[in-house]
Amino acid sequence: MEHAYTDRIHRFNRSADGISLPPAFTFPFFYTPHPLVVQAAGEVQAYLSARTDWAEELAKGKMFGVLVVEDTKGEAGFVAAFSGNLAGSNLHAYFVPPVYDLLRPEGFFRTEEANISAINRRIEEMESSPEYLARQKEYAEWQNEAALRLADARRQLKEEKQRRDRLRKLGTDETTEQDLIRESQFQKAEYKRLEKKLKAEEETLKTALDEQETEILRLKRERKSRSAALQLKLFARFRMLNARGEEKDLLEIFRDTPQGIPPAGAGECALPKMLQFAYLHRLRPLAMGEFWWGDSPKEEIRIHGHFYPSCRGKCGPILHHMLEGLEVEKNPLQEDIHRTTPLETVYEDEWIVIVEKPAGMLSVPGKDEIGSVLERLRERYPQATGPLLVHRLDMATSGLLLAAKTKEVHQKLQALFETRNMRKKYEAILEGTVETDEGCIELPLCPDPTDRPRQMASAERGKPAVTRYRVKKREGGRTWVDFYPLTGRTHQLRVHAAHPLGLGHPIVGDELYGHRAERMYLHAASLEFVHPVTGKKIQVEREADFG
Repeated sequence: MEHAYTDRIHRFNRSADGISLPPAFTFPFFYTPHPLVVQAAGEVQAYLSARTDWAEELAKGKMFGVLVVEDTKGEAGFVAAFSGNLAGSNLHAYFVPPVYDLLRPEGFFRTEEANISAINRRIEEMESSPEYLARQKEYAEWQNEAALRLADARRQLKEEKQRRDRLRKLGTDETTEQDLIRESQFQKAEYKRLEKKLKAEEETLKTALDEQETEILRLKRERKSRSAALQLKLFARFRMLNARGEEKDLLEIFRDTPQGIPPAGAGECALPKMLQFAYLHRLRPLAMGEFWWGDSPKEEIRIHGHFYPSCRGKCGPILHHMLEGLEVEKNPLQEDIHRTTPLETVYEDEWIVIVEKPAGMLSVPGKDEIGSVLERLRERYPQATGPLLVHRLDMATSGLLLAAKTKEVHQKLQALFETRNMRKKYEAILEGTVETDEGCIELPLCPDPTDRPRQMASAERGKPAVTRYRVKKREGGRTWVDFYPLTGRTHQLRVHAAHPLGLGHPIVGDELYGHRAERMYLHAASLEFVHPVTGKKIQVEREADFG
């Protein structure tokens, strides 16, 4: 390796001798780490373990990455990076530098960030000032008092009208009637005068309060405007290279994406940093891997030392550009491994059909031209009306799928799912030993906005998700479990199994929330419901063939 970069580019130790170089660069969104990547990650992890001064921060959890590279002399080595910043800095000798160092003290980002922080402090000072709080309290108390006075006046008007109505029923002469009319007019006028008086009082109080609230609103608008402008200016500074030497900033890269603008933190993940460094220093990227180090975040599921695919929200568009010019492995998910696999029918009548989906087959068509259960059913039942499939299974999940041959029956079957009148059982094998024999998991779920289809557990943003479970056996460091989902959230069983607030034991082979294996050991084994046409009870079972 070239001497100028010895603090950033690391040589493999002798234990890596004899490991052949990869023929193509890693597909970053679905991969098995190359042995050299595993070796490099081990060396980075040893370095992190030795940094006792970072121990507290590292324990909170952070994503790191390694990139195996080859220099112009044909010598292999690796570089490393962290996502975001570490120990309050973007620059550490062992790791590659950021694409753009937004933490430079003299940089425009820090300068404008200080201006925005000053606005924040001014807003906080105004909103917490005794004068402002006193005026808010005075105005709120006045509103309550005014509402009570008007309500009391309306009550009196009503009572007086009822009194006059009683007098009229008893009979009144012309003079008395005129007196009653004048009395009514006077009381209504008094009510109007009260309304006018209270409105004037409100305007006086509101004007004093509005002066401060208008200034607070102006400051908040200025803060929003300056923050947006700062982000755009910052994104323009992130000029990302690709293997062809072409350069695009983040605004150009995200312009044609659904979101239109880069998300916060774009360009600061480990892999873009490492690729940028490699291109700048004429290093050929050979393989990559990103691993989590430390405790799992509260809402996500991250396992210490485990490799993860690159996030699609922040990194997808960036890597699409940065990998151009490299020979990259084919996306394994684009392989149609079930092109000729027969789709077995488990139950069928005039209105419905239940089939068994093999693991690795899509339920519905995706972006790539890969066969799906829905396409097979459409070919098999060309006269069917409506959407056919009533529910879906993840690509990696095997088991029973229910379809309707008419739109009307489809709607009735979906209603059974929505009203929890469709009983489902899943069979799974979990990593480790689940201590409890049975129970119920209630853990609200929502999508991870920057890394779909990954799901997060969130009490604030999540939708209710409920799963009953029963342990069947424990053997060889694994646990066989039956799951009974009472709701149908995306990845519900996978997250409920893996999350520390669930069972804390990922499903074997779940590469998103656990560890990859030959397959994901999750199978939809049973469906039980009342037939929407015949009214008969339907119960279909197909046990898992986990081998």
